[in-house]
Amino acid sequence: MDAVTLTRQLVDIESITGNEAAVGNYLYGELCRLGYQTTRMPVEGNRFNVYATSPQSKPSIVFSTHMDTVPPFIPSSEDETRIYGRGSCDAKGIIAAQIAAAERLRRQNVYVGLLFVAGEERDSLGAQVANEHAADGCRFLVNGEPTENRIALASKGTLRVEITARGRMAHSAYPELGDSAIDKLLPALGRLRAMPLPTDPEIGACTLNIGIIEGGRAPNVIPDHAHADLSYRLIGPSGELRRQILATAGDRVEVIFPLELPFLRLRTVDGLPTMIAAYTTDIPKLTNWGTPLLLGPGSIHVAHTDGEYIEKRQLHEAVELYCTIAGKLQE
Repeated sequence: MDAVTLTRQLVDIESITGNEAAVGNYLYGELCRLGYQTTRMPVEGNRFNVYATSPQSKPSIVFSTHMDTVPPFIPSSEDETRIYGRGSCDAKGIIAAQIAAAERLRRQNVYVGLLFVAGEERDSLGAQVANEHAADGCRFLVNGEPTENRIALASKGTLRVEITARGRMAHSAYPELGDSAIDKLLPALGRLRAMPLPTDPEIGACTLNIGIIEGGRAPNVIPDHAHADLSYRLIGPSGELRRQILATAGDRVEVIFPLELPFLRLRTVDGLPTMIAAYTTDIPKLTNWGTPLLLGPGSIHVAHTDGEYIEKRQLHEAVELYCTIAGKLQE
């Protein structure tokens, strides 16, 4: 199993979230060819997860990551040291490393499962479905995300916030006849940007990103609607932060919290370098698959960029690390 070749093959199959079927079918066929008992786990429409085990044993350890990518599709290329393209580090190179590690372990009579899911980049729907079909006897889930081959001590959570302001349309020449929704939204966002956020000496700071602002109808119309989508990266429980957001935003806007993925402290393995993941993963949605660990090749700093890449050296190192972790977890 050549992890570099498989990474390029996977990158060249477009699998933007919602369109994972083609890459799922490729993985299904490849894993069947390698002799794994492989199943398509239906998710939604033609979307599915891929789960594979060795016929010899029910796994106590499962390697897992996601098949989907963010847009746009970028086909693969490579040079002497790197593989480029969408998903090269997030997370198709990780898929390749996990399969290569599973093959190496199988030759040593160590059998792990492989779980590749849909939808991580949007709503973790594949992970939610997989959690309803967790393998009996699975004790550890080794989740793959770009950690530069350092094992994560913790991963920050995510709190999504939607803020909506409502007003009344009027001709912009007579603003007194209308009620500007944008004039309500902007001060609320300003107050939220200035609101102090918690910090932790080990984990770092809770952060805010205002990702989307939209509203209005035309330059000469007083806007009757305005909306913003925000994302907070959590470093602990969200209860107090939610209360502060509601109080700070004020009563001239509506605030809802459509999604939360919690902050997590994670299992580590002695002797491996560590990191704090400032991003969220599928792990909170895979609680029935055992104690979670988080590790993978590639840097999160180049994921989701036009120049996304994975170092070939890290790809090969990851195969070794996944094998080492599986061995230590079985001790």
